Amino acid sequence: MTGIGAETGSQSARARALAVLRVRSRALAVALLPAAAAVILLAGGSTGQFVGEGWDIARWVAGVLAVLVLAAAGVIALVIARARPAVTPTVAIPEESAPDLYRLVRDLADRLDVPAPSAIALTPDCDSWLEDRTHPAQGGPPPSGHADEIAGVGRAHRRGSAAPVLVIGSPFLWWMRVGELRAVLAPVVAGTGPSAHPDIAAARRFVRGLDAAVAVTATAGRDPVSRAVLAGIGSVARMLLRGCRVHAAEMERGVAAAAAERAQAVDYGLRIVAQEQVGLAYAGWDRLLTRVALPAWRMGRWPSRLDAGVVAALTELSRRDRLAEGFASRLGERPACDLLEEPGVIDEATSLLAARLFHGGPAEAGPDWSPVDWQEYPDEVVDRKWRTDAARLHRVLDALGVRRTGGPHSDAPTLDRVLSHLTEPAPAPTYGPLPDQRPDDSRSRTTTAADGATGSPPVTGSSPSSDSHTATDSPPLSDSPPPSDSQTPSDPQTPSDPQPVTDPPPVPDSPSTSDSPSAGDPHAAPDSPSTSDPQAAPDSPALTHSPSTTPADLAPPADEATPSHPPTNTPEAAPSQDPLSTQAPAPSQDPPSPQDPPPAQDLPPTQDPFPEEDLIPTTTARSTTLAERLSSELAREEAAQAAQAARAAQAATSAQAADARATASLPGADLWDDGTLPLFPLQPPRSPRELLADHVTAMVCCAAMDTAGAKPGLDWLDGPSLMVAGERSTDLTPKVLSLLEHGDPAPLRGWLTKTGIRPEKPVRLV
Repeated sequence: MTGIGAETGSQSARARALAVLRVRSRALAVALLPAAAAVILLAGGSTGQFVGEGWDIARWVAGVLAVLVLAAAGVIALVIARARPAVTPTVAIPEESAPDLYRLVRDLADRLDVPAPSAIALTPDCDSWLEDRTHPAQGGPPPSGHADEIAGVGRAHRRGSAAPVLVIGSPFLWWMRVGELRAVLAPVVAGTGPSAHPDIAAARRFVRGLDAAVAVTATAGRDPVSRAVLAGIGSVARMLLRGCRVHAAEMERGVAAAAAERAQAVDYGLRIVAQEQVGLAYAGWDRLLTRVALPAWRMGRWPSRLDAGVVAALTELSRRDRLAEGFASRLGERPACDLLEEPGVIDEATSLLAARLFHGGPAEAGPDWSPVDWQEYPDEVVDRKWRTDAARLHRVLDALGVRRTGGPHSDAPTLDRVLSHLTEPAPAPTYGPLPDQRPDDSRSRTTTAADGATGSPPVTGSSPSSDSHTATDSPPLSDSPPPSDSQTPSDPQTPSDPQPVTDPPPVPDSPSTSDSPSAGDPHAAPDSPSTSDPQAAPDSPALTHSPSTTPADLAPPADEATPSHPPTNTPEAAPSQDPLSTQAPAPSQDPPSPQDPPPAQDLPPTQDPFPEEDLIPTTTARSTTLAERLSSELAREEAAQAAQAARAAQAATSAQAADARATASLPGADLWDDGTLPLFPLQPPRSPRELLADHVTAMVCCAAMDTAGAKPGLDWLDGPSLMVAGERSTDLTPKVLSLLEHGDPAPLRGWLTKTGIRPEKPVRLV
């Protein structure tokens, strides 16, 4: 059954390859059509069939058109044939540096009855594939005379005889065992069988040539004439690519299906287990690059043992996660990296290539781009990163004019300066005191002044539990509005026709009823102040509620809550005859509170009372300003570093221009453009909020190291970490975010006190 499936996949791939080649044949036929017409006209004139002035003009037009079309077709064919196809950046593995690995691949090819790959290369990625590198510009393995392979344009090259190159992801060699690697490579190596078919190889070369031609025509920095010519070539190449796109995709699916069917006979059970390791290795590799390697690359250092770090990261994952406990038992078997003679050298080469691909670093180590070992990572990367960020934070604070904290070290940078600046001052109270708050003399004077301004009788006594409700919530007991913090002359809910202001009655030096309980509240304490009003009813709701009474309980029933003043939009409404209702109520029966949104009718038609932006984490005004300045400062630093790197790259390019032709034909030559680096950026630019959080966290870590004896550490899954008393600190981020988003330093200061960090002490910066 397996052989039948493999044969079916191969036949499907060959049929699709022929369809791709038919597109090429049609394009050639269209290019030769004007020449064929010109030949027919010339032959007809020589035989006396097509004679006359009209036929002579037709022969001249057809001849000129044929020459132009043939010239254009020749230029397009030359560009497609000579354009260098894209090649994956890899680290070449010579056979003498990995004889056991080559032996394993050849034995696997023999078991699958397919040609063995021509070479092996490693890439810093969790994937494996076959890559055709037989193009002359790529320095593929020639049959003979490789020094002169691209010397002559007219020399014919038979590129279909060489097998493709096997590209293996470097994390697989360090994490997988030998048997698992053989099981993973089985379907990949099996693909060399269909790839050796002449039709499939020719179709692949044609598609790769079209793709390379499109890339050539898209190159910028050319003169107008060249751009016009290349634009026409690019349009033709794109049209041909659209014509064979579907067939090429189906051809590759057929090749993959045939290879998978053929590989089922080799280690099928082990291949299922190995596929689980592929996903685990991918997760560990991504975590290692984004959390551990990226901070080092930003500091100008590149870890020289990334592949070994994958093993450490996945081992740590298996220790933390019980779902991965079974994977740790595999570590006792022989790792696949033992198939290399010098795994450390290969690991360093792939680590440098990963830094170039994902960050865009230089091709060689230098003073500003040096390798770092894992043992030196905490001191060389973590400590330096934190102190650099802390220094940048204080430079921005100096630019903003933030004064330094006082003390014997007033000029030194301290954590207390950052906390004091980011702390949001407490807002002034807008509403009345809490129910359990006893008013003092100043409150009584303020209330008296407010009473005089509004024309209401002064508050001379009330129950401690009902003071705030009497001033704000209870219905008025006189002919004038009561004093209220929620209704002032500037409040938008003040009625449009307020009562005339009158002089308040004289206030006695001491309350006359302060020593007796209130007449309307039998539960009032004898020594508590109460409200005295000759018009107050014995069963007034303002004098009979308890501390647990809500404002809704104090509101009159719906049928009794009739406003005494007509609304502004209903002038025909009659005034109420209720003597207790002398004030127009609010639109709702519940009084407004600081947390309530404004009424919907007061908003513009396009304004949303609950915008979606409120769901996004925001920062305080000070944090926002500081974050924006930090982002600008970091952008200037990165722009200066990019300009310096561009000058260095330009100098290196001019120095290498002399020997470019000599190195182009070598197998190890660079076949990709350094100007496009990084090819795969790991993360998008950080937001200003994330930058500020990182800088404040760095400042806290610097204070911890300088005042509490903490140490910088490396966590294989989370990157730089703070080690306090030998334990990794994991609860710092929420406290920093509380400071930035709410301006509340209490959680962070409590953590500092618990850890023994002195924020007023100076810290050492870079």
